[in-house]
Formats: sequence, structure tokens, C-alpha cells
Amino acid sequence: MLGQMQDWKLRLHHVIDHAAHEHGSREIVSRWADGHETRSDWTGVRHDAMRLRNALARLGLALGDRVATLAMNHLHHLTSFYGVTGAGLILHTINPRLFEDQLAYIVNHAEDRVLFYDTMFASLVEKLRPACPTIEHYICYDNGEFDALLDAESGDGEWADGDENDPCHLCYTSGTTGHPKGVLYTHRSNMLHALSALQPSLLALEPRSTLLPVVPLFHAAAWGLPWSCAAAGAKMVYSAVNEPAVICELMQRERVTHLAGVPTVWLGMFQHLDESGTDLPHLEEAVVGGSAMPRVMIERLMKAGVRVKHAWGMTETSPIGTCGCEPANWDDLSFEEQVDVKVLQGRVPFGVEIRCVDLDDPSKELPRDGKTAGALQVRGPWVVKRYFKAEEDAVGADQWFDTGDVGIIGEDGTLKLTDRTKDVIKSGGEWISSVELENAAVAHPELAEAAAIGIAHPKWGERPILIAVRAKASEVTEEEIIAFLADKVAKWWLPDAVKFVDSLPHGGTGKVSKKALREQFANG
Repeated sequence: MLGQMQDWKLRLHHVIDHAAHEHGSREIVSRWADGHETRSDWTGVRHDAMRLRNALARLGLALGDRVATLAMNHLHHLTSFYGVTGAGLILHTINPRLFEDQLAYIVNHAEDRVLFYDTMFASLVEKLRPACPTIEHYICYDNGEFDALLDAESGDGEWADGDENDPCHLCYTSGTTGHPKGVLYTHRSNMLHALSALQPSLLALEPRSTLLPVVPLFHAAAWGLPWSCAAAGAKMVYSAVNEPAVICELMQRERVTHLAGVPTVWLGMFQHLDESGTDLPHLEEAVVGGSAMPRVMIERLMKAGVRVKHAWGMTETSPIGTCGCEPANWDDLSFEEQVDVKVLQGRVPFGVEIRCVDLDDPSKELPRDGKTAGALQVRGPWVVKRYFKAEEDAVGADQWFDTGDVGIIGEDGTLKLTDRTKDVIKSGGEWISSVELENAAVAHPELAEAAAIGIAHPKWGERPILIAVRAKASEVTEEEIIAFLADKVAKWWLPDAVKFVDSLPHGGTGKVSKKALREQFANG
């Protein structure tokens, strides 16, 4: 027997229809790479998205074809999220920070037919053209070509119909080992993710919210923000450049209440605020992901009255996996105890499950005791099942996906990430968390950044060393750093050496490349 409720398919065009109809005048502000600004609203986004849908049909694209973007954060890129998916096509957001051979690989693997790009990437596009035979149309977002494409179309029409499990968005991992892998999201998975993200314990978005997503539209499904902000009717402020002075000025002028970005973004902003003597009076919610945020940064935000949302996720989880909400006894905790909570990666929302298994025996599930570290696994309706074009599933029959992270789950379900399985340091048969060692080190006021890696040792198997970047004008020494760490980590965790460098290598997603550091310091 079938149920008697309406068959309302979970397809993404419902999101932009809702935003335009119910929150049409809420602004979309874009600061472009050349410094000029434009203003639109959700009604305008829907109108342009429908014109794009019509233009793509005129170009002869068929259902399921891939349309790529090589661009930063701005109105036209946001419009593509709805115009491409609303046409029944698959939006392929490309990370321009990847190496050229990786870019060529993913374009060819995806068999993209159209590429939208920013002027700033024009030279890169010219290099890619000979290596990407599947692309039939190259259209620049910010030199008038995209505007001309839309101006030739009306804003009338119907969104493509189909199943809610149809694919809609393709995003590739950074490919730290081997080729990048494609994660193919569905309308259903993105809709469920967007609805979940609206919860107060997650992104806490509502019509009065103004969000500036420093996280790029090409990274990890843009954290689902194009969908969730439209569903909430929130105002969005985009910047095609991530210079701290530009971001802070936009936040002050546009009265930004929510900002989403990785810890390095916050570090740059703090430095600018200190140098300029300004602050962010309207900021209410700070969403932090990508890597663990150091305690000292969380303390600063909390002292300013900002609610910190420390989140964990990955491309394969759409990306929200956990988020640091306040527990039931929050008001009874001291400030230090509250910070203790916020440095953790939080708890799962409804729809996501996590567990940890033994690092040496993956068949053994570990207890949630707040002490035992293991390999983190996840499953749920917005978690990958199989990579794009892969012959086998990325999960077993029980659907658990191996994240590559090492974590500890508390009795209340709170997750504490301690490392990546490839970065954890095993010394004398015991595990050392590189992340915890790094966070302890960057609490030193004269360090700007630090990374811990394991190097081969004849007796202990591996021993940690710390690669550090001094703060401006600092002359802090190796001995001073080790002395600083002496009462903050176990004695056997103390690094055998501290090596100072001018900068740390970062990969395509902005994270420190431990692989490059291990190669550089392979011989100690």
C-alpha cells in the first residue's frame, strides 16, 4: 500500500523557487576580482538561472552532460549552481589550485562539454585547451561573454523534470595520492544536506542572516551554502579575492553575521584587525572547517561574543559530518570548559552516523569512551557510495565509508579528530597525534604556523619533528619552543627537532602538504 502524501520530488529547483518567491529581495552582493561590486537578489538569481538553463539548451546539451566552472566566488558562479542543475545537467566545480596535469585529468575524466571561467584563469585555460578535447564551449564569466549568453535568452521556461536521485553536482577530491576522485552528488542528497544545515546546531541560518562564505564555491560543494542560504532566504556577500582587508571591510559594511572559512582565513583576518585597530561588530556565527582551529583562535572569537561552530567534513560527505554545538549543560560550564568543548569537532546531525575502528584491525569497532583513538568511518544519505566512474563501491555492504581521519568519540558522541591515518606518528608502538602537537605549538605567540611530521628512527620506528614558521620579527629558538611544549604534551611526544622555514607548503585545498614536508625532511 502506498502512502497518501504528495509526491514532491527533492530536486534543487525547489530551493531557488522558494528563495525567489519568499525572500526575493534579499541581496546577493559580489565584489569582483577587479574591485567593482554588483548587487542582485534571489529573484535576480532565479531569473538569470532560468536564462542560463535556456542558453545551455540552445547550446545542445543533453540531460546528464557535465558543465564545468573554473572560478572564484561571485554572482555568476552562484547562478550556475541553479541554472546548470535546473537544466538537468551536472555542475562540475573545478579547483583552480590543482596542478595543470590534475586539472586536465579531471576535465577529461568528467567529459565536460562547457567550461565557464574567470578572467584571472584565462592563461590557465589556454594551456588546458589542447589537452581537453571534450570541451566545446569556453565562456568567460567576467569579460561580458557570460552576460551576452544570458541576454540572448528570456527568463521564461520550466526546470528540467526527473528523479530526485538524478546526479546534479560533481566535485573532485584533491588527489594527494593517485588521481583525484570524483564525488557525484544527487538532488536528493543536496536537498537533505541543505535542510539539515539550517538547524541552529549547524549553520543557524535564517532570513535575517548575512553570510560571507570565504570557502570557495569550488571547494567541497561550497559547504552546501548555495543551497542552504537560498532555503533560508539569507543575504549573501561574495568576494572573488580573499585578502583580509577586503573581507573585513565587506563584513563591516554589509553587517555580516555569519562567516565560513578555514583557520588560515581567520588567522589572516586577526592579523589585519590587530594592525588596523578595527573589529567585526556584527559577527555572530563563525563556521570553521577544513582543518582543526587552534584553541587560541577559538578563545579570541568566543571572547568577542561570537558563537564558534567547529565543523568536520569532507568532499565525500557533502561536506557536513559533525558540527560543534553547545551541550545541554553549556550554561553551567566555565569559560575554559566551554572552550574545551569548542576545540572538538562536535556531534553528528540527524542523518549521519560515525564510528571508530581499530587502526591495526578495522573489523574491531572501538568504544565511545573519550580515550580510544581509531580510524573514523561515516555513513548517511549525503555520504558517497561510489566514486564517479569507479567500478566498485567505496563502502562495504554495511555502507561505512573510511574517511582517512583518526579520531576519538566521547560518551556523548562528540568527535575529537587527532590526525589523518597517513599523518599519525607511531613511535615505539604508540600513536602520537600530529594535529595535537601542532595546535600546542601554534599557541606560542611567536609562531605563525607549524606542522608536525614523523621521520624514520632506528629505535622507535618514527619520531616527531616540528616544522615551524616564525611570526614576523620573531627570533624564537628551537630550545624555547620545546620548553614551551614541555608542560602541554606528554614527554615522549616532544619533537626531536624544530626546523624553522619561511613558509609551509600548501596543497590545492589550502591545507599544509605533509607529503611535501615528509619528502623534504625524509633524512631528518
